[in-house]
Amino acid sequence: MKNIIYALLVIAITLFISCSGDKDEVKDFTAQNEKEIVDYLAQNNLTAQRTESGLHYIITKEGEGDHPTIDSTVTVIYKGYFTNGKVFDENQEGVSFALKNLIPGWKEGIPFFKPGGEGMLFVPAHLGYGSKGVKAVPGGSVLIFDIKLVSVN
Repeated sequence: MKNIIYALLVIAITLFISCSGDKDEVKDFTAQNEKEIVDYLAQNNLTAQRTESGLHYIITKEGEGDHPTIDSTVTVIYKGYFTNGKVFDENQEGVSFALKNLIPGWKEGIPFFKPGGEGMLFVPAHLGYGSKGVKAVPGGSVLIFDIKLVSVN
């Protein structure tokens, strides 16, 4: 009986320790990201539209033609950077993506553009790479993308 109680105690402690520092825990950066975006816009004298999901966007050049849909393949030239200006990804040649395979911020934001259109997307973490991040993007990061929609295929 003593051995059973001891074994259960060891199991309980092991579970408690492994769960208390859970690295898979999802953190909510929504309020922090919103403030970071609003502050960035104010500091840079920018006016953006905000969607219900928290995506902010600016269209600086309208473009012509039809807006892409979630089922479109788009060719874009883009630069991705953080609010501190550090670039984490860039493509100046033009690269094609199936829109449905991209981060939620692009799925929602790219359809605001028309071919030839240009602008910016301000993507909070929950529409980007979340609280875990990926490669050069730390978890909880606000992402800014300068976008030129080259074509909709």
